[in-house]
Amino acid sequence: MRSTAWLWILILMPAAAQYSARRATHDGIEIVRLEDRRHATTVSVAPSIGNIAYEMKVKGNNVFWFPFASVGEFQKKPALCGNPLLAPWANRLDENGFYANGKKYLLNLGLGNIRPDGFQHPIHGLLLFASDWKVTSLQAGAKSAHVTSRLEFFRRPEWMAQFPFAHAIEMTYTLGDGALEVATRVENQSVETMPLSLGYHPYFEVPDAPRDDWTVGLAAASEWLLNEQLIPTGHTRPIRELVPDPAKVSLRGRALDNVFGDLVRDSAGRAVFWVQGKTQKIEVVYGPKYPVAVVYAPTGVNRNFICFEPMTGITNAFNLAHRGVYKALQTIPAGQSWQESYWIRPSGF
Repeated sequence: MRSTAWLWILILMPAAAQYSARRATHDGIEIVRLEDRRHATTVSVAPSIGNIAYEMKVKGNNVFWFPFASVGEFQKKPALCGNPLLAPWANRLDENGFYANGKKYLLNLGLGNIRPDGFQHPIHGLLLFASDWKVTSLQAGAKSAHVTSRLEFFRRPEWMAQFPFAHAIEMTYTLGDGALEVATRVENQSVETMPLSLGYHPYFEVPDAPRDDWTVGLAAASEWLLNEQLIPTGHTRPIRELVPDPAKVSLRGRALDNVFGDLVRDSAGRAVFWVQGKTQKIEVVYGPKYPVAVVYAPTGVNRNFICFEPMTGITNAFNLAHRGVYKALQTIPAGQSWQESYWIRPSGF
């Protein structure tokens, strides 16, 4: 009789939903957590630290490289890791200013919000660890869980002083079927056409093998040649002059910091870059409006990561477009918006 009663209880109990989306607090910091129970995958996002997704754990393994013991430690001394957004310019400018619509805009170094690289070039825009992101939607349904956050760039005078195009950015993380979509929407609220040079700098690792045993797939046909300060010269070469087989590249003894173009796409217009260890694999899928891929995989101690960076244009796109060197600069007309996605697909975990 007792076993029959327990059977009925089990039948009547609703199955746990596959997806959940919830807020939590860690180290006094609000985070958002998306979960896909069927694929044992959890994504953690810190809206107040650049809206960075710092964890994508698959069966306990973090797909993102995150060299911190906690999100609290990350907040105290933030550094590039996880999935940072690069905007309103991605990677480097070759001078302390940029061109847009035929006009030159100078950067104000005295404001203290310009990040220089080793050559003192402005790098990675203004929003790396911005705390201005506000969660506007957090939902879980039968097919996915998502969080949308919004940053209104025009509200910060110190940002507008550097990039005087009023705009807002919405970022949506959607977890579904074990994959993470990162969708970005940019609204141009200014009265002039807004030049677009944004991208992401996600850091990945596959923990089932050391970095030198990783294999990489590069879905590109050409490489933009760089000068000694890592600025594109305007010239390209076939990717096979860099690697004989871009579909299978060993990282053993190899460092990458390259800008790739002519991405090899499927019938849906998507290009797939990937890294694999023994069995664990991470695919990074570029939507059609990301025509450029920066791949960064340095060698050295504590550098067990690779970055597949979706970009709307090449490094220094604003200035090279003004000089007529780069012909594919994307822009957003006044009052209109731009939107694109990229996806992260782990397997073999």
